[in-house]
Amino acid sequence: MQIKPIAKIQNGFPEKFGIPRQSGLVPTMSKIIFEEEYRNPDALKGLEGFSHLWLIWHFSLNEEKEWSPTVRPPRLGGNKRVGVFATRSPFRPNPLGLSCVKIEKIITEEKYGMVIYVTGADLADGTPIYDIKPYLPFTDSHPDATGGFADEKKEYKLEVSVLCSADIEQEKLDLIKEIISNDPRPAYQNDPERVYKMSVLGYAVEFKVDGENATVINIF
Repeated sequence: MQIKPIAKIQNGFPEKFGIPRQSGLVPTMSKIIFEEEYRNPDALKGLEGFSHLWLIWHFSLNEEKEWSPTVRPPRLGGNKRVGVFATRSPFRPNPLGLSCVKIEKIITEEKYGMVIYVTGADLADGTPIYDIKPYLPFTDSHPDATGGFADEKKEYKLEVSVLCSADIEQEKLDLIKEIISNDPRPAYQNDPERVYKMSVLGYAVEFKVDGENATVINIF
């Protein structure tokens, strides 16, 4: 049986660079819009009682013809290879992603029918979603779990300052700063003079990084 998308996500991340590395890191809003075939409101009955969802989705921007048994996680500097199944790398035998997001509201929209608004997604705009499942705290949460090499970098964040003026809402500016604080660069890039550019939340953003400090130099 061939699986097919049931929905797509709609948000302010039109390209890969700038998307949070993991779900839940940045509380940006996204909409889950169902394909016409699946816009039956009965399919969402009872979902309003849950706070979070699992999304199973397609790494549609990262497909490669061949997969590699080892990858270079950017949080390890992009220099150390580890097994692909020990990472959440998008370059996999099957390009499937798994993300946990927070449900903010479920409403009916005239154009799309039932729409789920979520925060914390790490998907690009337009990403196909194959399935959604409710998050169950009593079985999905494991407070004593260990995170392997990822634990070494989990507290790492950049200090972000803004050296430009821009006509932007404070809430969106705060979200942009939060995205940059999680350092979207590959870790092997460390040129303090390099200007990084990303499109996010409807804005083009330019910034530099020097050590553990990031400076936003332009928003337009």
